[in-house]
Amino acid sequence: MYLEDLYITPEQRGVGAGRALLRHIAREAVANDCGRLEWSVLDWNEPAIKFYEAIGAEPQSEWVRYRMEGAGLRDFANSGD
Repeated sequence: MYLEDLYITPEQRGVGAGRALLRHIAREAVANDCGRLEWSVLDWNEPAIKFYEAIGAEPQSEWVRYRMEGAGLRDFANSGD
């Protein structure tokens, strides 16, 4: 199962809302026989990284993320083979 976005409002941080939400999602993943739960976090988001590690999540290093946008995306889309 892939979690696309997670945002906890500032007033709900530190009171267990994120943990409860991720636990619910984890239970759904287990109930649906998913082999794993994955998500991404920006490398500068230290509070989120610390939280994820505190709940037992492990950073992954085997994937490299790529992006194509703007003029590069348009140029590639319009190029011939």
